[in-house]
This record gives sequence, C-alpha cells and structure tokens, in this order.
Amino acid sequence: MKLPRWFHLFGSPPFVYRLAGALTPWLGIIACTLLIVGAYWGLVVAPPDAVQGEVYRILYIHPQTAYVSMMAYVVMAVTAGIGYIWRIKLAHAVAVSAAPIGASFTACALVSGSLWGRPTWGTYWEWGDPRIMFETLLLFLFLSYLALRAAFEDRDKADRVSAILAVVGVVNVPIIHYSVLWWNTLHQGPTISKLDSPSMATEFLIPFLIMITGFTFCFYWLLLSRLKAEIVERERDTRWLQDALQGGRP
Repeated sequence: MKLPRWFHLFGSPPFVYRLAGALTPWLGIIACTLLIVGAYWGLVVAPPDAVQGEVYRILYIHPQTAYVSMMAYVVMAVTAGIGYIWRIKLAHAVAVSAAPIGASFTACALVSGSLWGRPTWGTYWEWGDPRIMFETLLLFLFLSYLALRAAFEDRDKADRVSAILAVVGVVNVPIIHYSVLWWNTLHQGPTISKLDSPSMATEFLIPFLIMITGFTFCFYWLLLSRLKAEIVERERDTRWLQDALQGGRP
C-alpha cells in the first residue's frame, strides 16, 4: 500500500521533534486555561445538583479522565499498529509515550469513580458493574503493554511484540463505551451524546464540556512532551539531534 508523501513527514524524527517543540507550549497554555476556567465554573459557579447536592461536582473530573483513558488507548493502539504494519519507528515512539499517560488517567478515573460511588451508590466498588470491570481491564492492558516492552532488551522486538497486544486490546474500548447500553449497570446512560436533547442542564453542561476539552488538550500536551523525550532517547547518537540540542537547526 503506497502512502501519501506528507505521511512520511510524520515518520521523520527531526520533523516531529521540531513540530512537537513548537506545539507543546501552546497546548500547555490552552490546557491550563481551559482546566482553570472549567474547574472554577464547575466547582464554584455552578449550582448544587437538586438530587446529589455538592457530591455531583466530581462529574467535572471523573467522566473526563475516563474519556481520556479510552482516547489514550486508541492513540496507543493506532500508532502501534501503524508502526507494526509500515515499520515506522516513530509511530512506536508515540505509542510508548501514550501508554503511561493513559494508565495514569485510567487510574484517576477508577479512583474518582470510587469516591463518587460511595455517597451515590453506597459502595466504593461494585464488582458486578461492567463499566468498572472493563475500565479496570483497560488499566491492566496499559500496564501489560509497558511490562511486555520492559521484558525485551531489543527495542525493535519490544516495539513489534507490544504492538500486537495494543492492537488486540483496543476491542475493549467500544465495550467500555457501550457497556451501559448492553448490560444493566450502576452507571447512567448517555447524556451529552444525545445531540437532540442532552440530559444535562446548560449551567452544568458548559463547564462539563470545557473540562473535557481541557483534559483533551492536557493529554496531547503530555503526549508531545513525552514524545520529545522518547525521540531524544531513540536518536541520542544522531547528528541532527546533537545539533538541535545545542541550538542549531537539524
């Protein structure tokens, strides 16, 4: 399969390193601004919920971290698959950069969900809830990917073997998303995805969306930051990187 010419640019470490360096500060500024605005709006300005009271405010952290955890896995799986099929080493670098970030967001989703569950469901953890179980599986997939990579000293072999796990595991993502529709679960059904009539009042919906956007920018900010470090690790003996680190143009 012939790839378009522009696609090959994203397989060039010098090009991606410069691009990441240019985008990272802007992504960080946008992410921080949105998270500050969204957090203040949701935690201070928005009124208490008529049913849950103040407890509902974790809504501005928990769904967002769960969403980013799934997005991070898709990014990891897609880039790992690209690296495996077309042997683009930089794609593997993106995958391995996304894995620890995704694992962190998944852990945050599980912890925040447990804190929300105690006052609303009466328990921190419900083993019979499909979404909780499959989100937990997502965390183990991230950790397994990282552990599998660490088991190989040869980086190329680690890239290819771990890519298989990443691609196979991506089937878990739609299961998490549709679990509330396929099984009886403590989690509520779709809210903002119902475009005709979202099940959330505007004063709650706007900060909710701001926080989702802020966490999304935060993920890509962290991803590009880690990717730059990964490129340095993989290309540390190359001339272009030495020139770049010394302030020259690669």
